Amino acid sequence: KVKSNNLDGKVTESELETEEKGTEEESTRESDSNILDVSSDYPREKHISIQRHLADLEKLADLKEDEKKPCPLCPEEKFKACYSHKLHRHLQNLHWKVSVEFEGYRMCICHLPCRPVKPNLVGDQTFSKMGAHYHCIICSATITRRTDMIGHINRHVNKGETESRFITVPAPKSSHEVLKESATDVQVLPNYSTPQKTDSYFNPKMKLNRQLIFCALAVLAEERKPIECLDAFGATGIMGLQWAKHLRSSVKVTINDCNENSVMMIQENCHLNKMKVKLNTREEDNDEAMGDGEENTDTIEVTKMDANVIMHLRSFDFIHLDPFGTSVNYLDSAFRNVRNLGIVSLTSTDISSLYAKAQHVALRHYGCNIVRTEYYKELAARIVLAAVTRAAARCNKGIEVLLAVALEHFVLVVVRVLRGPSPADDSAKKIRYLIHCQWCEERIFQKEGNMVEENPYQQLPCDCHGSMPGKTAVVLGPLWSGALFNTGFIRRMLFEAVQYGLDEAQPLLKTLVCEAECTTSKHFPTHSPYDENKQEECGVYIKTPNPSAESYVVHGKRKGEEVIRNAAKRQKAENSAEHPAFYYNIHRHSIKGMNMPKLNKFLNYLSEAGYRVSRTHFDPMGVRTNAPLAQFKTILMKYSTPTYTGGQAEGPVHLPEDVQAGEPPQAAAEDAEFLEDDKSGISAATFTQSFPTHCAAD
Repeated sequence: KVKSNNLDGKVTESELETEEKGTEEESTRESDSNILDVSSDYPREKHISIQRHLADLEKLADLKEDEKKPCPLCPEEKFKACYSHKLHRHLQNLHWKVSVEFEGYRMCICHLPCRPVKPNLVGDQTFSKMGAHYHCIICSATITRRTDMIGHINRHVNKGETESRFITVPAPKSSHEVLKESATDVQVLPNYSTPQKTDSYFNPKMKLNRQLIFCALAVLAEERKPIECLDAFGATGIMGLQWAKHLRSSVKVTINDCNENSVMMIQENCHLNKMKVKLNTREEDNDEAMGDGEENTDTIEVTKMDANVIMHLRSFDFIHLDPFGTSVNYLDSAFRNVRNLGIVSLTSTDISSLYAKAQHVALRHYGCNIVRTEYYKELAARIVLAAVTRAAARCNKGIEVLLAVALEHFVLVVVRVLRGPSPADDSAKKIRYLIHCQWCEERIFQKEGNMVEENPYQQLPCDCHGSMPGKTAVVLGPLWSGALFNTGFIRRMLFEAVQYGLDEAQPLLKTLVCEAECTTSKHFPTHSPYDENKQEECGVYIKTPNPSAESYVVHGKRKGEEVIRNAAKRQKAENSAEHPAFYYNIHRHSIKGMNMPKLNKFLNYLSEAGYRVSRTHFDPMGVRTNAPLAQFKTILMKYSTPTYTGGQAEGPVHLPEDVQAGEPPQAAAEDAEFLEDDKSGISAATFTQSFPTHCAAD
């Protein structure tokens, strides 16, 4: 009997294994058939483990404080009924936190007997143990691991199977939110702040970026009308709608996006703002979508194609690039067909690589070697400009930098295109390497020329390479070494910002004007800059005092080249007036044990010493000046007061009144020179405390 029982056990075990293999094969076949055949089980009700919010999952459990309720996703053998507070923690920690998100829905882990697993043999009885699994929202397949579920959903997305076959999954149209920015209404999805790859992205934090680009386009629209402008990455179409709504007949707007959902949303937003839509060269006369009230004759062209394709096929006067991440993949196409004296603006949001957090990515995308410095934001702007210059030079075009802004979330660059090999050569010559001292943060661009120097570190004004052991400096770049701002263009941008009531852009533009002129005087005329006799900018004449003389653009290849050549000659004579490159952070170079002067007072001290000085938008505590770092530290130390932690009865020691009030006396200057030449280990704070200024003079 024992032998027969063992034999029967072996037979039942083998039979169960074969049956198990058969059921697994059938389940895989069914799942595959569900994935391939989209319309086989459409429509059907979704599984209870697929919910939008945690509150919806709690409604299934019908939580009550006085009653014990079971978990709706677990069998009673696994999780017994309990009170509401314990069941809430169970649903949140064991089901909701390990869910897989897709299009606003959460696929929670399920422990119900939906998926058979390998049974356990206990004597003559078999217990079918059910394993944890996920239910696919698209094909209703059951998958055990979370990583496998994510990969399964990604395969659906790659195949284009993003529509669920559940009845309740598609979000109703009423769930769209309507946001308003600069008198322009845009319809966005509820998850606009954290979108999926198939959703249209709208970032409210980029409002300042959109206002700066609008001001640049408004200035170009005053120079020549009408102009054709392109928003290559439309998303919701907010930027192109603002262009068309405020500038009206001065611009012909084209909004492009390669995503079909984004194109549909752009059309809806155009109708929401009472704009006509021209899609694929066929104008849609949607009189009903125009809404009530006065009809608007403005037309926006909406295209659905790759950004590189549309920029290869058509020519534009103004192109804006705002891709997800780096924009280097679209620069060649942008400069191929852009018209002469047109403007190209690009927004780079890959700040992790540009701000030296991912240096290997910066080397891969931009071909630049960088390190983290105190002026890393300006370094990022010059990296992008170097890539723009190389892309324009490959198309026999040069650039003039009109604006370069680097803030927390983005790096914005606006350049004017100059057609011809001579401007291309002049722009390419401004790409140089930077020598940066890692000990004292001194920096200088390498000299022009192809001759190899034995010790290029000697070009640095500091002597750290001689007094410190080892290599103290690194070579960064290649970078753009020219100017970052055009004063006349930024002043006209400021005027446009005042005209259109762009309050957020006005303070930044005022700072940029002072930074471009490298001055602390804030003089901003309230009258229109177009009424003045402005200097020629790259062949573009704005307006003259004579009202009969109209603004014009020099057309024709030969005339344009002559005007550009004359403008280049004038720019060579004005190179000395360019703002100095880079800036110093006053906190980075502060003296230990000393109280620094206020930043505005310190700017006045530098200006009284005969140096050009201004604040910078790159760093709120940065100082842009042409003073060497040694003189910068000397003046900072001279007007700093010592800090005392002890000896309160004696009181703090102040410098003499003549040193605090105005220009330092001759004795204080000699004292500063003595401190600069001193190479001993005595700190500046200790020396100042031991030998006051009047004692040194005696």
